[in-house]
Amino acid sequence: MGRPDPEEGQLPAPVKPPDGGWGWIVLFGCFVITGFSYAFPKAVSVYFKELMKDFHVGYSDTAWISSIMLAMLYGTGPVCSIMVNQFGCRPVMLIGGLLASSGMILASFTTNIIELYLTAGVLTGLGMALNFQPSLIMLGTYFDKRRPLANGLAAAGSPVFLSSLSPLGQVLLEKFGWRGGFLIMGGLLLNCCTCGAVMRPLDMGMKRKMEKAQDKYEAKEMLPIGGKSEEGISTTDRTKKAKKAKKKPKKGKKLLDFSIFSNRGFIIYTISKFILVLGLFVPPILLVNYAKDTGVPDTEAAFLLSIIGFIDIFARPACGMVAGLKWVRPHVAYLFSFAMLFNGLTDICSARASNYTGLVIFCVFFGISYGMVGALQFEVLMAIVGSQKFSSAIGLVLLIEAFAVLIGPPSAGRLVDALKNYEVIFYLAGSEVVLSALFLAMATYCCLNRGKKKEPPPEKNPSTGGGSDTEEAESDVQEAEEHSSDNHQPTHSTDNAVMAASEEVNHVADEQSGEGGGCPEGDGEVLARDGCNADQMVERDSF
Repeated sequence: MGRPDPEEGQLPAPVKPPDGGWGWIVLFGCFVITGFSYAFPKAVSVYFKELMKDFHVGYSDTAWISSIMLAMLYGTGPVCSIMVNQFGCRPVMLIGGLLASSGMILASFTTNIIELYLTAGVLTGLGMALNFQPSLIMLGTYFDKRRPLANGLAAAGSPVFLSSLSPLGQVLLEKFGWRGGFLIMGGLLLNCCTCGAVMRPLDMGMKRKMEKAQDKYEAKEMLPIGGKSEEGISTTDRTKKAKKAKKKPKKGKKLLDFSIFSNRGFIIYTISKFILVLGLFVPPILLVNYAKDTGVPDTEAAFLLSIIGFIDIFARPACGMVAGLKWVRPHVAYLFSFAMLFNGLTDICSARASNYTGLVIFCVFFGISYGMVGALQFEVLMAIVGSQKFSSAIGLVLLIEAFAVLIGPPSAGRLVDALKNYEVIFYLAGSEVVLSALFLAMATYCCLNRGKKKEPPPEKNPSTGGGSDTEEAESDVQEAEEHSSDNHQPTHSTDNAVMAASEEVNHVADEQSGEGGGCPEGDGEVLARDGCNADQMVERDSF
């Protein structure tokens, strides 16, 4: 995935996603990578007290380690996109796994906090970024019909790893100290290399082999007589090569495709996601301190995060299954809006929770809504831009989200210090999430769906259809005739090739007249070169 065709720098025709097979191994690798990427910056917080004692620094100084990791994960998105488009997903992930592991290993030998920032923060954060983004790209390559479920299962890696890495880090800290814990955690991150190794790109040559075999079979069926059959095969091959040579655009490779900014659906999604991130992470960050201020004991306050994580584990796959239903998938943007609205209203309604029971209820509903948002965020982006442009889209989206991550939680912390009131913070965070939900739903309905209704319906004439097989078959006829006239060899095999192509025109035209014509173009649609994928078209229609 992401590797350009060596011929003329042209991207090869996409192969149909298998929706299974080796894709399940890819899904497991994505599950592990997602778990490390989101859970690791939070799991290292168990070492902060020991770091404060050894380096004689404050809590805010050590907290910068996690902040730098997250900033690298989000802010290096365009760099990851460029590397994936240039070298492919597997090499980038292997390099990322080595960087993440070496960062934690080197951090175990550091002597001051600045060195920790550079090793555990920058190096490990960059390594996890180089693993996270390509794994999502490969997941979109291997799954189409089952992609919502696959995204939900992969997203479940975050709560699963968070609930396991934090206790593991505490055990390592007690037995080996923070230096030994960092060293062992660095060894665990080498599993990212294993996950990168299983990200086998789909065979782009499979489609060409099938087409060649089909051409030979058709030629043999048309010309069953000895030597003339070989002439028919060679003529069909020459016609196919001449057609491909005409269609090859002589363009250079795009390392980062900025054309996605012309997609209105992508612009709407990006703005909505920026507003969402401003308030999404604030409640879980402040929840423990909020509970302590209301008189909840420390152990019970820490247990609140475990409740969110436990609910989150089941909410993400369940939401992925719901999003994959035939009557839900075309409207997945509205389901995403509902998830954000649910999350925002949960924050607002729980702002006045004054006892432990109220906080537990808040954690249950927050875990459900947070899991829904996590399961749908990348599925919606894939539905908008398609798998071919997803590598560039996710890099740019993560870069924009990085600014929101650096603005939202720190600003909330400053407001808490100034106002000494958590209730206002929960109201503010919930309002931001609700605003993002309303913006996405209203903009999708007004700017995209209404715009499609006003467009005139496409003509049913096959000659004016949107990239139909009939046009390709007609071009086969014309090119076969031109080929025969240019070489001044009007052989019997050439005539039969023309006749075969003509029958193909009639056959495809009959099929299209029965199915209702070609495929209309629309915003956010990615059309494959070998025709229109019905499932993808239904999915794109919501944008």
